[in-house]
Amino acid sequence: MKYIFFILGILILTLGISFTIQSDLGTSPFDALLVGLSLNVGLSVGSWEIIIALLLICCNSILSRQKPEFLGLLTAFITGIGIDMWLFFLHSWVTPELLIGKIVYMVIGLVLIGLGTATYLLTNFAPIPLDRLTLIIQKRTRSNLLVARTLLYLVFLLLALILKGPIGMGTILTVCLGGVILNTFMPLMKKVLDRFSSHSSSSTVLVKDKSHSI
Repeated sequence: MKYIFFILGILILTLGISFTIQSDLGTSPFDALLVGLSLNVGLSVGSWEIIIALLLICCNSILSRQKPEFLGLLTAFITGIGIDMWLFFLHSWVTPELLIGKIVYMVIGLVLIGLGTATYLLTNFAPIPLDRLTLIIQKRTRSNLLVARTLLYLVFLLLALILKGPIGMGTILTVCLGGVILNTFMPLMKKVLDRFSSHSSSSTVLVKDKSHSI
């Protein structure tokens, strides 16, 4: 059950990222960095997700003073594929031209990013290196996810500006609301995951009891 929620969370997260990119109103600073690298250097957005993830794994290892979590690279690989896949489908489907459509895309994207991130993070299975860095900063600064996420966003915002990534109104919304949305979904999704876990455990016990009775 944990792995199902892990994959589901990644799919929701990458769909949200793709919505913000397609909104053309600006993406999160990190995604703006990825798009900027894709436009100026080459390769797909998903490919840069994987490359940057490898660099962040090394950074996380130094900050946490632990061995590199290369399993996080697997998560980044799945995320990169997910982003490229959703961008392909959304681009061939509908690209909003009116401002109201772009705003709707941005709002949907922000909500999906928060929901997807909370869902897969709570499985405690190989978080994306960026999210692991968020947790490390949260622990080191003794703050909450909102503060840690906002600090990271400001750093990547500077890098995205240098690379002329898609910075706009959506970027400001992401910096201001990204941490709030994630903080909101974390307790809600924890209740959902706990409920499914308890239900799964009850079903397992029931099956064992039946097998013993036979």
